[in-house]
Amino acid sequence: MAESKADTKSSNQMWGGRFASGPDAIMEEINASIGFDKKLFAQDIRGSIAHATMLAHQGIISAEDKDKIVHGLNTILSEIESGNFEFSRRLEDIHMNIEARLATLIGPAAGRLHTARSRNDQVALDFRLWVKEELEKTEKMLTGLIAAFLDRAEEHAESVMPGFTHLQTAQPVTFGHHCMAYVEMFGRDRSRVRHAIEHLDESPIGAAALAGTGYPIDRHMTAKALGFREPTRNSIDTVSDRDFAIEFLSIAAITGMHLSRLAEEIVIWSTPQFGFVRLSDAFSTGSSIMPQKKNPDAAELVRAKTGRINGSLVALLTIMKGLPLAYSKDMQEDKEQVFDAAESLELAIAAMTGMVRDMTVNTARMKAAAGSGFSTATDLADWLVREAGLPFRDAHHVTGRAVALAESKGCDLAELPLADLQAIHAAITDKVYDVLTVEASVASRKSFGGTAPSEVRRQIAFWRARN
Repeated sequence: MAESKADTKSSNQMWGGRFASGPDAIMEEINASIGFDKKLFAQDIRGSIAHATMLAHQGIISAEDKDKIVHGLNTILSEIESGNFEFSRRLEDIHMNIEARLATLIGPAAGRLHTARSRNDQVALDFRLWVKEELEKTEKMLTGLIAAFLDRAEEHAESVMPGFTHLQTAQPVTFGHHCMAYVEMFGRDRSRVRHAIEHLDESPIGAAALAGTGYPIDRHMTAKALGFREPTRNSIDTVSDRDFAIEFLSIAAITGMHLSRLAEEIVIWSTPQFGFVRLSDAFSTGSSIMPQKKNPDAAELVRAKTGRINGSLVALLTIMKGLPLAYSKDMQEDKEQVFDAAESLELAIAAMTGMVRDMTVNTARMKAAAGSGFSTATDLADWLVREAGLPFRDAHHVTGRAVALAESKGCDLAELPLADLQAIHAAITDKVYDVLTVEASVASRKSFGGTAPSEVRRQIAFWRARN
C-alpha cells in the first residue's frame, strides 16, 4: 500500500527541512531501533520528567507546560505498561515514539520538552539508567547465589572429597571448602558490579548534542532527581562514552566464565562415573530414546550462555574501537548486545542458584574418591620433613618410592605394611598412619584459608557477616 502524505510527514518530522521525502524502505530498516530500544521506555520517561521539571524550575519553560508534559508522560507510561501503546517503526526509536504520542496527547507544549537536550544525551541517559538498574539487579542475584553456597558449605564443612589439579586427584579437601571457592569467585564478581555502579553514577543529560547548551540549565538538579551522584564533566565524552556498557559486559563475561566453570563441574560430578551430585528433575531432562538417561541440561545451557555473553562483549568492543569523537550512528548497535547479555546472565545466575540449593550431594561417594590416586602422598612427605627431619626434596623422593610400591601392590598408602615403608626409609614409624587417612589430611590443613573444617567455618562466618 502506498505511503500516505500523513505517514510521510510523520516519518519525516524528525528530519526537519533537510530532506524532501522520507527514507526509503532500506534506510528505514537499517535506521530503526524501536524493535529493541523500546526496552528503555521507563528510563526515557523518567529522564524526560526530570528534564522538564528542571526546565520549569529554571524558567526555561512555563510551569503550565511542565505540568502538561509530566501528565502526558505519565499517561504514556501507563499505556506502555498496560500494553495499549502502539510502537511505530516509522518513528525510529523509543524517544521519537514517546515524543510523537506526547504531542498527540498535549499538543504544542510537547515540543518544549526537547529544549536544551539532544537525542545524543537523551539516549546516553536512558541507556546508563538501564545499565545501572541491571547492575543493581545483578548484585542482588549474586548475593543470593553466594548465600546458597554458604548454606551448602556450612552443611558440608567436614564432608571429604578429592581436590583436583589437572582434573587428577591431588589432595583431599572438603566439599565445604570447594563451595567456598565459588563464594570467593562470585564475591569478586559482586565487587566488580559495585565498582561499575560507582563508575557510571554520573548524569549525561544536559550535554546536548556534544557541546553543552546555551540555556541556563541546572545539571546538578537533574542528576539528583535521577539518582546520580553528579553530572558528567565533559560534554564530548558524555555523548560518545559507552564504557559503562562495556564494563557491564566485561563483568557479565567474567561472571559467566565463573558460572561456566561451575556448570562444567556439575556436569562432571553428575556422571555415573563420578556420582558426586544428583540434580533434581527440575534441572534435568531425559533422553528421547534412552530411558535411563538423566541429563544435566540446565548446567550445560549455563555453560553455553557464556559464549553468547563473550560474543556480546567482543561485538561492542569492536563497534567502539574505531569511532572518532563524538557520537556516531554505529553506537545504535550497542543496546542489543547488552540486552542479550543481561538476559543470559540473569537466567544463568538464577538457574545456578537453583541447582546449588537443589542438588543432592553424595558424601559417601566423595569420601571414597577422596582417597584414590594416593591423595595423601603430600601428607607422607610433610610427615617425613616434620618428624624425620628430611629435607623436603628428599622426602618427596621417598614418598614417590612409597607411591610406586603401593601402586604395584594395588593398595593405598595407608594399607602398606610398616615394614615395607621402613624398607624405603628407616625413620618411618607407625605414627605415620595418623596422617595417611583423608580425614587426618583434611584436619591438618589449618593454615588461614585452608581446607580444615575449622578454617572453612571461619571463612563462612566472615562471608555471612559481609553478605
